[in-house]
Amino acid sequence: MSNGKHIVLGVTGSIAAHKAVDLASLLAKQGCDVRVVMTADALRFVTDLPFKTLSHHPVVTDLYDEKEAWKPSHVDLADEANLLLIAPATANTIAKMALGIANDALSCVALALNHRAKILIAPAMNGKMWMHPATQQNVTLLKARGAEFIGPDAGLLSCGYEGIGRLWPVEKVAERALALLRQE
Repeated sequence: MSNGKHIVLGVTGSIAAHKAVDLASLLAKQGCDVRVVMTADALRFVTDLPFKTLSHHPVVTDLYDEKEAWKPSHVDLADEANLLLIAPATANTIAKMALGIANDALSCVALALNHRAKILIAPAMNGKMWMHPATQQNVTLLKARGAEFIGPDAGLLSCGYEGIGRLWPVEKVAERALALLRQE
């Protein structure tokens, strides 16, 4: 079914988390096998039900919720992934990836990712958080390790500020994800 289009879609705790539902739908319609991993903070913004319905797979929301098999789900997902797509990606998740912190299902998938998988990160956060030297240093480090970033976009932010920090348009994120999969 997926023809080498195994995507782990990481959804983190941003107001833009609801846009990840459309992203999952776009990717599934393109024949991708989309497996969704949500952080606890993401679940404060959107439930797992639309992701489960659109992907036709259970959604991983807890590192210790192992119902399907003997193998830990984060290891299984990391082994099968052709692409780890994190959209939206918060400053917290970017920092955890840069530092190798693995204390939830998504950060464990990122750390256990197979060497062939590509990483695409679509940040969404307050512009001050995005421009903070710590975030920029983490982005630079992840880029040096081969991760690609798409966005963030500029415009009116949900916090009321105008500036950079919006999630890149989901259609463009999906286009880039598919292009990365074609490069394999």
